Amino acid sequence: MIVHLLDGTYELFRQFYGRRRATKGADEPFGAVVGVLHSVLEMIEQGATHLGVATDHVIESFRNALWPGYKTGQGIEPALLAQFHPLEDALAAMGVVVWPMIELEADDALASAARIAAGDVRVEKVCIWSPDKDLAQCVLGDRVVQVDRKGKKVRNADGVREKFGVEPGLIPDFLALVGDAADGYPGIAGIGAVTAARLLNRHGVIENFPTTVLGKDRDRALLFKHLATLRTNAPLFQNVDELEWRGPTGTFPEWTERLGDQRLLPRCRTLLTTPDNRKEAP
Repeated sequence: MIVHLLDGTYELFRQFYGRRRATKGADEPFGAVVGVLHSVLEMIEQGATHLGVATDHVIESFRNALWPGYKTGQGIEPALLAQFHPLEDALAAMGVVVWPMIELEADDALASAARIAAGDVRVEKVCIWSPDKDLAQCVLGDRVVQVDRKGKKVRNADGVREKFGVEPGLIPDFLALVGDAADGYPGIAGIGAVTAARLLNRHGVIENFPTTVLGKDRDRALLFKHLATLRTNAPLFQNVDELEWRGPTGTFPEWTERLGDQRLLPRCRTLLTTPDNRKEAP
């Protein structure tokens, strides 16, 4: 089987701003939620049988206490923020496993889920559907891969090395040195991607750097590495069978009414009545 893990927060952002362009700024109350639900159903139609969605139930996490500049919910448009929790509830009603994260982030949930799923011998491949740079650290050969839906790329370990110049396991060190603007930490002044890759390929992890390489910036680099390192110990599920999509729950018709989209329920019912017609997912 192939296990598909989705970054629900990223998908919600993608749908919100994609629809805003299409509607010329006329935001629908649940437009982004509807878009994500249809996107998930499309994956199931294409062959996905086992999947889970991680979301940021709150934007802030334990990392905010470690670095004051770390990303927060400040600046997120109210029309988008108002769809965070409805997305979680609507996905659950549609029968999809959802992991709303509070102390950890959605990326930590994806990393944890990937570790658990990859440990099952029945799992042929784990696909992490998110372009986030920090999730490249989860890639494992051809077994755990990162899927960039927008860029239409499937990135295995060779793809990570091609993009960043380092092994997947060195991604936290790489990001610590070059910084991650999306997450709000700047990296080490004077070190760009090429220099970071060269240092890491020569010395290995930051802890192994000669003291002269980073000097007074060593402690800051180690802090940034701590921020960039995804947690893989979240107890999300025990068995991949828990991730199998078996159809919507009894509350889903009410949700389709609330969301104002009458296409969702028939689409689910068609999948349940013709499961053998699904195509194999990537």
